[in-house]
Amino acid sequence: MTKIAIKCPHCQNDVEVYKSPFLTVDIIIEFEVGIVLIKRKYPPIAWALPGGFVDYGESLEDAAIREAKEETSLDVELKMQFHTYSDPQRDLRSHNVTTVYIASAKGKPKADDDAKEVGVFTNETLPKDLAFDHAQILKDYFKLIRSVAI
Repeated sequence: MTKIAIKCPHCQNDVEVYKSPFLTVDIIIEFEVGIVLIKRKYPPIAWALPGGFVDYGESLEDAAIREAKEETSLDVELKMQFHTYSDPQRDLRSHNVTTVYIASAKGKPKADDDAKEVGVFTNETLPKDLAFDHAQILKDYFKLIRSVAI
């Protein structure tokens, strides 16, 4: 396990702590006849699932609901936890582990927070420029949807 040294804020002595991945959530919001994606305002600028970092003291579920609201203005109801993606290379900015939720939504999608656009897409109309590993996540999702529909 990787350790890093930090200064104790109280005594100023060096303290070793374990360096761990960051927790994130992503939400596949089923809306009308498609899913909601956001166009990111900040690098990497590309289309993405709504999502973000889990705050300290926050559950994954609460983070998913909060991030969906912040980025899309939608009130979501989580239907199920889909999958966790943990490839250390999935986000080149840092080692982020994400848990993906499938949700339904009420309201009108509107880009907010760090989203500059919002859109509703089907498997056939997905944008080519998807951030992180979201192309793989959506491939897995649409495979699940096809298998359930049979």
